[in-house]
Amino acid sequence: MTIELSHIKGIFTYLSQYLYGKDTALKLALITCCSKGHLLIEDIPGLGKTTLALAIARVLGLSFGRIQCTSDLLPSDITGLSIYNKNSGEFEFHPGPVFNNIVLVDEINRATPKTQSALLEAMGEKQTTIEGKTYLHPQPFFVIATQNPMEQFGTFPLPESQMDRFMMKISIGYPGSEEEKQILRRESKLTEPEHFDPIMTRSDVIRIHDEIRTGVYVSEKILEYIMAIVDATRKHRYICAGISTRGAIAITESAKTSAYFSGRDFVIPEDIRELAEYSIPHRIILREEYDTINKKELIRSIIEEVPTPA
Repeated sequence: MTIELSHIKGIFTYLSQYLYGKDTALKLALITCCSKGHLLIEDIPGLGKTTLALAIARVLGLSFGRIQCTSDLLPSDITGLSIYNKNSGEFEFHPGPVFNNIVLVDEINRATPKTQSALLEAMGEKQTTIEGKTYLHPQPFFVIATQNPMEQFGTFPLPESQMDRFMMKISIGYPGSEEEKQILRRESKLTEPEHFDPIMTRSDVIRIHDEIRTGVYVSEKILEYIMAIVDATRKHRYICAGISTRGAIAITESAKTSAYFSGRDFVIPEDIRELAEYSIPHRIILREEYDTINKKELIRSIIEEVPTPA
């Protein structure tokens, strides 16, 4: 086991002591971050979405920016703006919160579509163009966004182009009865993520990215398996828009990270199957006559029909 992998296991063990009943969400969030992806957490208010995001940001030891989305939030509140300096006689750029390693976008679907679009370039190219000038984001760069379900009042749906930029979409769900009792007894520090200590540094995170990129092998059979799943979504009679090329890359990269977390230097089909319901459903668009179908169930049935390589 590498030192970096031991750090990841240490983070999981450390946070599991405080975030009761959120082991699955925590693991998926760490996989996304270590895959250089962006994470969307969707659930009803009050289940710890923001707390989970804050906790991960603290323990990874990276610079952190938070954006609280409201209907009157402006794009410049995210990206920053140029302000005239009368002493120098020039405009000076003042970067917004998006210019951090980890950016928490809280309740992203409460921002208007115009404001949401300010994140598209940053999430896709890890840069932002303002007034004709392009500014690179610090590396590594992650966006962790939270949103309430669409039936909640005062929300705006995320466009398909933005949904596709999220490597995974997860939910937290209600805690179990015993876990919730512990929270009520205040045995959990659930509401105190600012007390979490950094376990890793920026250099550690970058090394993990490099280890996963160069050290985890994806065989031709696994690549063919991924493409068979992608092709099945594109040809399915219930689906009008299947997995994009960006989506196929996300499936591959998250599978490599899952293998790395398991202590393997090669990907197996189970790495893909276990993450499929989090990395695929938000990327597909159903035909209008089938839009009431549960996307997760549909993806599970599609994967069951695709032959698993030996």
